[in-house]
Formats: sequence, C-alpha cells, structure tokens
Amino acid sequence: MDVASRCEFTNLMKNNFGPIKKPLPLSPGDTVGIVAPASPFNLTNFNKGLTVLQSLGFKTLLPNEIFQDEGYLAGSDKSRANQLIRLLADSRVKGIICARGGFGAMKILPLLDFDYIQSFTKVFIGFSDITALLASFVKKCRWVVFHGPNVTTLRNADAKSLEIFQQAVSGRIPLTIFAPDGNVLFPGVVTGPLMAGNLTTLCHLIGTPYMPNLNGRILLIEDRGEALYRIDRMLTQMKMAGSFDKLAGLALGGFTDCGTVLEVESIVAKIFYDCQIPILSGFEVGHNHRNLTLPLGLNATLDTQNRMLSLQSCATDS
Repeated sequence: MDVASRCEFTNLMKNNFGPIKKPLPLSPGDTVGIVAPASPFNLTNFNKGLTVLQSLGFKTLLPNEIFQDEGYLAGSDKSRANQLIRLLADSRVKGIICARGGFGAMKILPLLDFDYIQSFTKVFIGFSDITALLASFVKKCRWVVFHGPNVTTLRNADAKSLEIFQQAVSGRIPLTIFAPDGNVLFPGVVTGPLMAGNLTTLCHLIGTPYMPNLNGRILLIEDRGEALYRIDRMLTQMKMAGSFDKLAGLALGGFTDCGTVLEVESIVAKIFYDCQIPILSGFEVGHNHRNLTLPLGLNATLDTQNRMLSLQSCATDS
C-alpha cells in the first residue's frame, strides 16, 4: 500500500469506526439468558444444547416466552423483542445466547430502542439469522458481539468449537483461527475491524438502517442450503449496492449444502476479480459441527500466506 492509499485508509478508519464497547467476560457460575428472537426450535435439540451450556459451568435463565410458536416465528414480533430487552436490562444476566436462527430476527429490529439498550453491554452470541441482531448491535450500539453457536447447535458442537467458545467469551487471550486447508483466492495481508455473518441475512439488510458500513472492514461470510445462482445473485447485488467498494478483505466460512467448495470459490473469485483485496476460504465458521466463535467489531488481521485470521485484542473488558 503506497503512502496515499495508506492515508486514505487511515482517514477512512477514523471516519467510520469510533470507540467500541467490550462486554464483561463470562465466568463459570455466571447466568446466561436464553432468547428466541427468530424461529421456534426443536425442544429435544434445545435441551441437549442447554445441557452443554450448563456443562461449561453456566447457569441459565429461560423466559417463558421462548417456548411460544407462531408458525415460523417463536411468538409475536413484540414478544420476541420484549424478551430480548428484558434480558439485556436484567442485572442477573451476564450474557445472552440465542436459542435458534431460522427467520425473524430482522423483524424485531424496528421494535428495539437502541438508545435505551446500548448501555447494557453484555456478551451476546448467535449466528445464521441472528446476523441481523449482530450487525445491528455493531452498527447502533458499537458493541463487540459474538458470531458463534446458538443453543440448538451447541448440542453437536465438537471439542474445538467449545474450546474457542469459552476462550472468546472469557476474554483470556486474543483469538486466532486458521484455515489450514483453505484456498487463497487473492493473496495479501490486511487489518481492519471484523464483521461476520450469514450472507443471505446481510444481503437482506441492504438499504435498511441496520446494515453496518463495511468500508475498511474484514468480512467473513457463510451460508447454508442456498443454490449457487442465489449466492451469485446476492454477492452481485451487494457489489452493485456498493457494499464491497472499500472492503478491506474477505474470508469464507462454511457454505453447507450450497454446491462444492470449488463452485462457491469460483463465484466469489469472479465477483471480486477487480477488487484487489485478500480473499481466503476454508474457515470453520458456520452451519457445521465445528463453528468457531468470533468476536465482531474488533480489529483483526487476515493473512492469506499463513492462512489465519487473528484478533488484535481480547474480546471482553477484563
């Protein structure tokens, strides 16, 4: 990067990224609230995931409303929003993890008073459709939040996923994850604030007040069950909308049941051929048994040569 480009990048960072609020770390014995902001969940899978969470040493608090079922939603929009607000404001609750993704998290965004809840900085964890909340908390509250397992996916999380989960929420050390079998689509090393999430959900946030500015950021995307042409269409839409104009780097997580890895990589390479940013695939983040937890909002470095994504600081305010 030449001097002019470096100055432009520095000014970009100053203009778009202010102070970030870190939550207090979670420790064994702390109470974790469970929220269902999207779809209803399978009770057997939920209970198995809850047992895993409790085996890690956490107490759990379950609002009665999380068991509501209104078709493809876990209760009304108002009910789902209110349970989240109450858990954030509850001083007994030190962290919050989402029961499941599915669909519906974005429907409660207009019902959240971000000016009110931004003072309740807590560990907040989820992925898939929960991307809508992760993105909004980064954008509206300037929080560090965690792209990681939901309760129902904790049931079959492997040992590595649980290890990284505990390291992330306890804030003991800055995290580094590797993609040893990943493919380098475009080489390079870049540092910038990390954003991660479900491609479909991020695409659907375009044009709303909840879509975070990706300028200067490293973005990690993942998805499940999307046809190749839909992945192409979503990435094309985001590119045409200007979402990638000043993206610093791109990392690919899992694209489960979306065609072969090489097919997805081919689409990405064609979309980003003229962007001149580092792109690395193969990170174990997404809808598989291994879903490594990542804190969002912190500076991270994407290094394609060493096939790693490393956070520059601990995720919690310890």
